Amino acid sequence: MQILQAAIEAVRGGRVCALVTVVATRGSAPREAGARMLVFADGTSVGTVGGGAVEHTAIREAQAAIAAGSPRLFAPDLGQLGMACGGSMDLFIEPLQRPPRLVIFGAGHVAAAVAPVARLLGFDCAVIDPRDDQATEARFPGCAVRVAEHRPAAEALATDPDTWILIVTHGHGQDLEVLRALVGREWAWLGVIASRRKIATFRQTLLAEGVPEERLGRISSPVGLDIGAETPAEIAVAIAAEWVQARRGAAQDARPRSAPS
Repeated sequence: MQILQAAIEAVRGGRVCALVTVVATRGSAPREAGARMLVFADGTSVGTVGGGAVEHTAIREAQAAIAAGSPRLFAPDLGQLGMACGGSMDLFIEPLQRPPRLVIFGAGHVAAAVAPVARLLGFDCAVIDPRDDQATEARFPGCAVRVAEHRPAAEALATDPDTWILIVTHGHGQDLEVLRALVGREWAWLGVIASRRKIATFRQTLLAEGVPEERLGRISSPVGLDIGAETPAEIAVAIAAEWVQARRGAAQDARPRSAPS
């Protein structure tokens, strides 16, 4: 329980780690199946899967799994590692990290279509809108819903490199206010639903206000891959496809489309 609690606290605190579990043993082994160890990216650990060379190797494998972001099954031969017990073990290494956070500014038709898809993709989703008849838990089940004015909410929002932001408010002026508040922050992805003319106007305005071109170049707008989407559901699919492309580092063969504002 101590190791699992440490894992929960690490994930809640945004600290990347990997859980190493002994899933099988053959012959003499230092720990039985079910033994666990939590390994952090810096090589520190909680718990043990046997100590000595096998643990040193397991920590190295866990760090590699953290870097790759994918689980792996590792079967060290204890004899080859110079351990006197001479058996072998199967270790399952599972990277653990806080799910990426998506903050949606706006609670209209597109937001309502996007949110469930985002949750299917593993996002921890929050929705912000001043309209209490739109920003409701009934419309956005499983999301953190906040009724608040967009500009102060954007200004108060704490962001980090794992924060994804989608701006789909019900007014051009509000879109610009949110974008102005967030463009200089840390985030993984920021998209604005807009026509090409609208986003060009936003860019000119922000450039005149001193926002660096490099920051503006990171904004995704028009948002969504060019799949000919028109309805809110189709636009949600196009946006989700862009998220998958961004998360997986796929080649930018399909380009963002011009979505209705």
